[in-house]
Amino acid sequence: MEEIVIGLFEKFSGKLPDKAELLPESGSARKYYRLYSGESSYIGTWNQNVEENTLFLDFSRHFEAKGLHVPLIYAVSVDKLAYIQEDLGNKMLLDVVEKEREGDWLNEHLVELYKKALDELLRFQIWGNQGMDYSRCVPRPQFDRRCILWDLNYFKYCFLRLTDAVFSEDALENDFEQLVCRLCNVEIQAFMFRDFQSRNIMVRNEEVWFIDYQGGRQGALQYDVASLLYDAIVRIPDGQREELLEYYITGLQQYRLTDSKQFRQDYYHFVLVRLLQAMGAFGVRGLYERKQHFIDSIRPGLRNIAGLFDSGKLDNAYPELRRIIYSLQK
Repeated sequence: MEEIVIGLFEKFSGKLPDKAELLPESGSARKYYRLYSGESSYIGTWNQNVEENTLFLDFSRHFEAKGLHVPLIYAVSVDKLAYIQEDLGNKMLLDVVEKEREGDWLNEHLVELYKKALDELLRFQIWGNQGMDYSRCVPRPQFDRRCILWDLNYFKYCFLRLTDAVFSEDALENDFEQLVCRLCNVEIQAFMFRDFQSRNIMVRNEEVWFIDYQGGRQGALQYDVASLLYDAIVRIPDGQREELLEYYITGLQQYRLTDSKQFRQDYYHFVLVRLLQAMGAFGVRGLYERKQHFIDSIRPGLRNIAGLFDSGKLDNAYPELRRIIYSLQK
């Protein structure tokens, strides 16, 4: 893999890199190398999933043409197994939070970075949606009923089953059906990043840049906002979550008139499905693959879901799911 990436870099730049450094593993099978050449550095990526690579490359070019904050693509191998992209640095939004946070609350600088992330997200959702070809999105072009059911089953089979949780399958399915029906009534009208969280937002020169959007598709506006503000690792206090949600909704009005009350009502149900999907990932990557970052995310993830139920923002819906989450917290 390293030889392929270095060979592509040599073809692109006309010389070998001074040094190639394998970056730490992420939650995917992709391999990233930081390639040093003089005073510059680049990111070389190898991934055997050509379909996924093609989506990332096509999305990147589409977003770059719209003036959105994504890495530039410099070179792609003929077989599309490797590509060279702009190095956005090594500072994730998560890194900044962990360095600057004192206590529970985000300081003024962190809140400002989150607001910048929400501003850029709106541009992705609205401008990025314009002229986007969703036909090749994997696994489906839209976040529809089937995708939602996949996420809920991901939670059930990849998290609940691995914890040996005791639950009523029939009662849980009733909750799932109620949640799916609620979400499918929301208009699909935007580009949906899908995994919009602090590890996929880079901070460079006090601006935010986005990576790892190859899982995107067309979907509802609420999903990505929920992903960011309810990130299991960055526990944002409810008061600041509400402040940032209000900031996003106010910004949204500049692009399209939106019933803010209805948006909020729908939003919290998207928060729930996003949190459940994340728990499925924590089960696979943490309980099964034993990756520490995901193991560490399980208890905060459960607290997030329990807190959502405690808030009353779900109108006492989904009783079996509520009971399960409470029981797992003991």
